[in-house]
Amino acid sequence: MKEVASCNVLMIYPRFKAESFWNYPEACELVGARYPAAPLGLVTVASLLPREWNIRLVNRNTEELSDEDIAWSDMVMTGGMITQQPDTLDLIERAHIMGTPVVVGGPDATSSPHVYRSADFLVLGEAEGIMQTFVDAWESGQRSGMFTAPKFQIDVTKSPIPRFDLLKFEHYLYVGLQFSRGCPFTCEFCDIIELYGRVPRTKTAAQVFAELDALYSMGYRGHVDFVDDNLIGNKKVVKAFLAELITWQEAHDFPFEFSTEASINLAEDTELLELMKRANFFLVFIGIESPDPETLIATKKRQNTRRDLVESIHKIYSYGMMVTAGFIVGFDSEKHSIADAMADFIEAAAIPVCMVGLLYALPNTQLTRRLQQEGRLHPGHDIMPDVDAGDQCTSGLNFDTLRPLRDVLDDYRRILQRVYDPVAYVGRINRLVSLLDRSDRPRDLPKGDARRKVGAVETVNKVFNKLPELRDAFWQTFMNCAKTNPQALRLAVSLMAMYLHLGPYSRYVIGAIDRRIDELDRDTNQNWLRYQSSISAEG
Repeated sequence: MKEVASCNVLMIYPRFKAESFWNYPEACELVGARYPAAPLGLVTVASLLPREWNIRLVNRNTEELSDEDIAWSDMVMTGGMITQQPDTLDLIERAHIMGTPVVVGGPDATSSPHVYRSADFLVLGEAEGIMQTFVDAWESGQRSGMFTAPKFQIDVTKSPIPRFDLLKFEHYLYVGLQFSRGCPFTCEFCDIIELYGRVPRTKTAAQVFAELDALYSMGYRGHVDFVDDNLIGNKKVVKAFLAELITWQEAHDFPFEFSTEASINLAEDTELLELMKRANFFLVFIGIESPDPETLIATKKRQNTRRDLVESIHKIYSYGMMVTAGFIVGFDSEKHSIADAMADFIEAAAIPVCMVGLLYALPNTQLTRRLQQEGRLHPGHDIMPDVDAGDQCTSGLNFDTLRPLRDVLDDYRRILQRVYDPVAYVGRINRLVSLLDRSDRPRDLPKGDARRKVGAVETVNKVFNKLPELRDAFWQTFMNCAKTNPQALRLAVSLMAMYLHLGPYSRYVIGAIDRRIDELDRDTNQNWLRYQSSISAEG
């Protein structure tokens, strides 16, 4: 057997912009966490490296990176999503100043490798398909190169247990697992099918239980997120898995409650809903995108046109699972204002937490290729500016819109104003409480769950202290839930806590949009003045 030399690997998870919809630091602070999600991708990559190698993990979103950390390492491994791009590039430069080679991978590098040409190594695609080739090259003395995994061919049943031991569980609200990769749908704006394909590939139940066993043996309890981009992409396989997951949960006295992302056709499958309920799923993210059927058809999201979306969301509520949802403004098919239609839909569906963003042409998608052919894609469309660009909420529309850009931005601003008005937000929580059936669920969080540190009343008081102007509205909601649906009280309180982030963040985004609108208005006025001057000069 070939002897493997020891190597010190510093894995660095790049920083997301602080101004992002997804980071909600105030909600983390309530339970003593520093960031919502643990970096599953990096600890999965770590499990593919030789056991003889020494590995450390630094998450730039939860802790400081010191020069001593870099000096210890023989190589730095990093990478992530496009919103982490600015920090990833800074990390490459910082490591190089100290003479340390850098390996970059992840979805953004895979989609836009040219952006990361300053890195010593690029490891592109799914790590299981290429990491051993990289390790062999490193062991042979190679100190630069590009390694690309075959697309859509990786056998995920051979993916090892992530290195959960590298995580500091107390830093996070939840940890992630992955059951499947790929999605059967063809949404034009989505990069998942470009990265992982349209045929969902699933791990075996035994693999997932080995990962759950690992978390359980390390003492972790509480929220586990299945990070699949569509958990139900292969319904037959996921149903069989969920049936076994129920047995595992019962045998371990329900140490975990789960969240995931799924397509809206979940609502039409009562067997699947019942299995998820019994397995203790409490939250599902669903991409709604738009209430307009023409828009959904144009963007190849026809699956959302085959059912009543409001009724579908309410049905998911009836199985005790909250819905958070994604919405997008700026599609070509928007012929007129969609602000009221979108806000009305969100109100009717009673979805408190809505990720409403501007359409962003992600690298290597059908949308980007079409816009490129039409000559509408902005130069540097795959470069994430490091100014006023937390996520697609502020940096979207990196192309020429068909509708006047000012109208699109004004629509977006109006939606945010309506949806995150505090009275409207609390009203949606109240309606959700009347729809959410939490019967037959574990009454208490498991011992060891960080969320047990703060009781419901204490959490509400903390929210009141930070937002005293909302005391009456939130207290009425709290009392209504306590009286009419006490099983849902913990979830209702968590939604109140989320407003500590969502309220100020929506105002931050509105301010950024106002600046974009002002800039457009100034350009329009200047162009008009130049035109008038030219007319006068000709006269």
